[in-house]
Amino acid sequence: MITSTAPPNEPRVTDKNKNDLVLGLPPVNTRRWVSRRKAAVVLATRAGVITREEAYERYMLSPEELTAWETAFDQNGTHGLRATHLQDHRNAALGNRGGSEMLT
Repeated sequence: MITSTAPPNEPRVTDKNKNDLVLGLPPVNTRRWVSRRKAAVVLATRAGVITREEAYERYMLSPEELTAWETAFDQNGTHGLRATHLQDHRNAALGNRGGSEMLT
C-alpha cells in the first residue's frame, strides 16, 4: 500500500486503498465548497474512487455543476475552483465585468 504524506485536508488519490480514499473525501453534509474540497471530488471521480453518479447523490450535485468543476480544474487547477475565480469568468462571459446587473 502506498501511503500519502499530504495533510489530512488535502485531496489524496495516491493511496491504492479505496476505503482510505473515500475517507479522505469531503463529508456528505458539506455546505461550504472551498476549492480544495471541489478538487478532491473531481480527482476522486477521475481516479475511480467514486462514480460520477455517487458524487451527484453524495454531494447533491448536478451533472452540470460537476462538469463545471472539472473544466475549471483542467484550465486553472485548484485555483480555478475558487468561487471568486468562477464569478469573474461568468461575469466576463456575460459581458458584465462590473458585477451583477439589475434586470428590468
